[in-house]
Amino acid sequence: MCGICGIYSPKATPKVSEGLLRRMNSSLERRGPDDEGYFVSDRIGLAMRRLSIIDLTGGAQPLFNEDKSIWIVFNGEIYNFIELRRELVSLGHQFRTASDTEVIVHLYEEMGERCVDRLNGMFAFGLWDSRNSKLVLARDRLGIKPLFYSAGSDNVIYFGSEIKALLRAPIDRAPDYQALYDYLSLMYVPTPSTAFRDIRKLPPASLLICSPDGIKIKSYWDIPVPEASASEDRNRDYEHEVIDLIEGAVSRQMISDVPIGAFLSGGLDSTTIAAIMVKNLKAKLKTFTIGFDRKSYDESADARLVAQTLGCDHTEQMVSPDMVESIPELLDYFDEPFADYSAIPTFLVSRLAVSKVKVTLTGDGGDEVFAGYPTHVAYKLSAIFRSFPAWLKNGLIKPLVFALPASMERISFDYKAKRFVTGADLDFERGHYWWKVIFNEEEKKLLLSHDFMKSGFSDSYEVLGRHFAKVRNGHPLNQLLYVDAKTFLLDDNLVKVDRMTMINSLEARVPLLDHELVEKVAMMPPRVKTRLLETKILLRKAVRNLLPTKIRKGKKKGFTPPLPHWIRGELKPLVTEYFSDHKLRDTGILNPTYCKKILDEHLSGMRDNNRQIWTILALVRWFEKHKA
Repeated sequence: MCGICGIYSPKATPKVSEGLLRRMNSSLERRGPDDEGYFVSDRIGLAMRRLSIIDLTGGAQPLFNEDKSIWIVFNGEIYNFIELRRELVSLGHQFRTASDTEVIVHLYEEMGERCVDRLNGMFAFGLWDSRNSKLVLARDRLGIKPLFYSAGSDNVIYFGSEIKALLRAPIDRAPDYQALYDYLSLMYVPTPSTAFRDIRKLPPASLLICSPDGIKIKSYWDIPVPEASASEDRNRDYEHEVIDLIEGAVSRQMISDVPIGAFLSGGLDSTTIAAIMVKNLKAKLKTFTIGFDRKSYDESADARLVAQTLGCDHTEQMVSPDMVESIPELLDYFDEPFADYSAIPTFLVSRLAVSKVKVTLTGDGGDEVFAGYPTHVAYKLSAIFRSFPAWLKNGLIKPLVFALPASMERISFDYKAKRFVTGADLDFERGHYWWKVIFNEEEKKLLLSHDFMKSGFSDSYEVLGRHFAKVRNGHPLNQLLYVDAKTFLLDDNLVKVDRMTMINSLEARVPLLDHELVEKVAMMPPRVKTRLLETKILLRKAVRNLLPTKIRKGKKKGFTPPLPHWIRGELKPLVTEYFSDHKLRDTGILNPTYCKKILDEHLSGMRDNNRQIWTILALVRWFEKHKA
C-alpha cells in the first residue's frame, strides 16, 4: 500500500524535474510513512511513499524488470500474486523480491496492457515502458484505489494518488463549476471530474496510455448486467455459492506480513467479514468499533454482541462532538468538497485501529452488491403508489405525510416518508435520483447566486443518467445496483474509506468488492436479492449459520454520527462560523440569505436540514482553502 505520483514529458523538453517530483511525493507521506523511492530520467519521473505490508524488507519501489526497461510504482494489493508469480517463474522470469508489485512488471512483459485482466486486487499503478516510450496508468475494476491525472499546458502529464500531489505541480487551479454544481446535488464530485477544471479522476477499470502520440483511455472491464428476460436455473444453490465466494475473497485478502484486524459496526456486512476471518485466524481477531450516545445512531451494542460471540479481541470508543474538533482539517484531506459526514467516525475508528493493526478488512460494498439500500425496494413501492387514485395520493396521503413533525433521529420515519412521496410520482430513473439528492435543480436556483446561475449548467441527474443509459435492458434492480456502484459507491463510500484510513496510515481491504464475487452475484436473479420490503435476502440466508439472528435480521442503520443534534449543540459555533455572511460571499457562488434560511430551519427544529448544512459547510471550507 502506497501513495504514488509521477511526471511524464512526451518530448525531450522540458525535462522532468526531480525537485518537483519530490515535492509532489512529500505531500503523500501519510499514505506511506515507512519508505520512499524515486526513478527519474529525461522523460519520466516515478515516486512512491510506502506503507509496508508485504515483503517488508524487499518490496521497496520503484521496481523494475531484469533489464530495467520497465519500471513501476504501485498502490494497493494483488491478492493472487503468488499464483501469478509461480506461472511467471515457469515462463523464465526472474524475481528479485517477494512482493506483489514485481508480479505486475513481469506480467506486463508477457501480456502488455492486458496484464490487468489477470489481477485480482485493489490497485492503481504507473508503469513506464522505455522500449515504447509509453506510460501506462491503471486503476482497479471497482475504483477501490484512487488515481488522478492532469495534462499541463506544455503537454506534460502529472499523476498521483491524491489531488494534493498534483497541486504541487504548475497546474491551473481554476474550479470546475459544473462539478461543484453536481456536488451540491450528490454531496460528492462525480468521476471523471474533480473540483479542479484541469485535474481528472481516472475511471475505474481503465487504462490511461501516454505516449508521444498523445493520450488515450481504455476500459478493460465492466459489471455485467444480464438482460431482464434472461433465463435462470431455479435449482441452483445461490446461498451456498455466495458464502463460498465470500469465504474465498476474505481468505485471499487476509494475506499480510503485518498485524490484521477488522472494522465491526454491528451491521450485517462487517459482521459477515469478521465471522469468516475468525475461522481463518489462529489468534483472536482484533476488531474495532465506534459508538454514539444516541440510541438510533448507535450500533456498538450489536458490535459488542458479535465480538463476544466470535471471541474477538474487541476495542470500542464512544464518540462525542468534542472529539472532532479537527473537522475542518478532515474536510481538507479530501482535496475537494465532500459532504458524507460518516467520514468522521471512519476517521476515528481508523485512528483507533492503527494502534494495534496495520491492515483492516471492512464490509464496504455489501449494499451495492447484495441490494441493501432502502432505494432498492422503494422503486417497487413507488409503482404501487402511482396506481392510487389522485384524490388518495394528493388529497390524503401527501398532506398527512407532510404534517408529520420533523425528527432529528437517524433515518426517521418522517424523513423516509417525506422523501418517498415526493419522488414516488417520478419515473423509475428520476425517482432513484430524487431519493438520493441533496439539493434538486429548483433548490439550487435559490441556493446559488443569480450571476452564477447565468453560466448555465447541465442537470445533475445526468451523472446517473449516463450510467442508466448503458443498462436499460436489464432488470430494474440490476440497473439500480449498477448505477449505485458507478456513482455512490465509487465517489462516496470508497473515497471516504480510502482517505480516512490513509490519513491514519492504515490499509483497508474490501472483500465484498472482490471482482469475481461482484461478477457472479450480479448475474444472480433479482428475486433472490430483495422482496417487497426486504433487502439483502441472499446475503442474510447465506450467513444464517454464521451470525446471531439479531444481527442477521437487523435493520440497516449506517455508520453515521448524530450530526442533526450536534449542529444544534456542540457544533453550532463551527457551523455558524461557516454560515457567516463573509464566508458564504467569499465563495462567489452562494446566496447567503437562502443558506441562512436552511440553517435557521434546522436550529429551530422546523426541519432536519443536516445534510444540506454539511454540504454547504464542506463547500465553503473548500473555497476557503483552494479558491484561485
